[in-house]
Amino acid sequence: MGELFYYWFYPLSVLLFYLLVLKVVDFLWWRPRKIELHFAKQGIRGPPYRFFIGNIKEIVGLMLKASSHPMPLSHNILPRVLSFYHHWKKIYGATFLVWFGPTPRLTVADPDLIREILGSKSQFYEKNESPALIRQLEGDGLLSLKGEKWAHHRKIINPTFHMENLKMLTPVIGESVVEMVEKWWVMSRDGEVEIDVSVWFQSLTEDVIARMVFGSSYEEGKAVFQLQEQQMVFAAEAYRKVFIPGYRFIPTKRNIRSWKLDKEIKKSLVQLIGRRKEKSGEGKGEGCPKDLLGLMINAGTNNNNNNRAERRSDYPSTMITVQDIVEECKTFFFAGKQTTSNLLTWTTVLLAMHPEWQEVAREEVLEVCGGSRDIPTKDDIAKLKKLGMILNESLRLYPPAIATIRRAKGDVELGGYKIPCGTELLIPILAVHHDPGLWGRDVSEFNPARFAEGVARAARHPMAFIPFGLGARTCIGQNLALLQAKLALALVLQRFSFRLAPTYRHAPTVLMLLYPQYGAPIVFHPLHHDPPPLPPSHPHP
Repeated sequence: MGELFYYWFYPLSVLLFYLLVLKVVDFLWWRPRKIELHFAKQGIRGPPYRFFIGNIKEIVGLMLKASSHPMPLSHNILPRVLSFYHHWKKIYGATFLVWFGPTPRLTVADPDLIREILGSKSQFYEKNESPALIRQLEGDGLLSLKGEKWAHHRKIINPTFHMENLKMLTPVIGESVVEMVEKWWVMSRDGEVEIDVSVWFQSLTEDVIARMVFGSSYEEGKAVFQLQEQQMVFAAEAYRKVFIPGYRFIPTKRNIRSWKLDKEIKKSLVQLIGRRKEKSGEGKGEGCPKDLLGLMINAGTNNNNNNRAERRSDYPSTMITVQDIVEECKTFFFAGKQTTSNLLTWTTVLLAMHPEWQEVAREEVLEVCGGSRDIPTKDDIAKLKKLGMILNESLRLYPPAIATIRRAKGDVELGGYKIPCGTELLIPILAVHHDPGLWGRDVSEFNPARFAEGVARAARHPMAFIPFGLGARTCIGQNLALLQAKLALALVLQRFSFRLAPTYRHAPTVLMLLYPQYGAPIVFHPLHHDPPPLPPSHPHP
């Protein structure tokens, strides 16, 4: 019997082994070579594929070299921030093939093709999976969800970010900003003070996002977010070593601490959601802002009630679970805080570098909003057109997200190119924003006047400006980011003039989003001798 088993089992196991080897070789070698040949026939080339690692070694080398030292005070940041794209574009043109391991990525910087991918033919593409490290940090919320579940969550969350709802938050945001600038005024008692605005703006946006997400549970929510802030430090360390295979699974002290923090964050959010559910019957009065947590809890309760009564067939895909709410809370803290704080930081740096535009912005603020004793209203904010132009130019030169990626769901045709199923399409937002063919010869200059006639007419193509994405997956929080940035800058401009500190080193760097590698120290000089008054207290939502 044993000999019979050996007679059949041994050849079968050998056959299975060889089949597995052939499958691995096909995935890691023959398939990439066939894809290279497929694109070469269409005139698309790129750096040659290397077994298993693709072009990762070259990409990392170019990134490390570019970020190894600060750059001159210039807005031509593409060679530093997207170094691999800048390098290979000169060799292969704007559309080329690059390999992230055995995965092919086609760079697409043509606005007409971008409109197809993100707009008119977006149904043929899907958002790619974020690396596990990033997904743990940003949560499995709107940023990473797909299909019906994404659409359902977006519909539920939308009311939180309607302009009318955001306008109700204006007094609360104003209060947070004035508290910040009041501290700056106290610090500048000797005539001026040097402040790293990147740190302060992170704290400010954390405060606002906590109110948007948690509403009446704001203080509890902020405590959870502070845990997530600690986790971001460990995630950043691991992210720098993301190209070491399996690094995130190695039980280093930092990784173990990160794992514990992740469990603590989820546990705290579950407890917070439970307490909020107990109070959900109390409701909110008319005229109070809608918060994310309350909307999702109500949606989950309504879904559960409907499903008990109707036993709907789509129950698994439309129900809102406690875990869903946990992940959305993590997503909105990560995305909302980082995007807005970076926008505020880079805009302040730009106004410090360009005092003529700082004065233009200040004159508009003082004309529309009054002096330092007047807190801008929601109607005032809407009238700050020049400040809006400045923010748009900041988003053009220093977009928070420098690229976005989509994956072809099947074999598709894109502007005459035949794209195989599974190919990833890399849209280099920063490169589009810095393309002289779209923006003119002054593309690397800070010139907010280019937005004087609106976003659509600022460049030679209406799709040349995409800081918040395009189409159905446009960033849901863009109205909040712009409202908060306008209000914060208006209050700062009323009270201070500012310039770059002598210690400032210009070093835009990417770690998930675009941020200043060495911080953003700015010297602030108060415009008035009397301290600005704190606003009247407003009931927190």
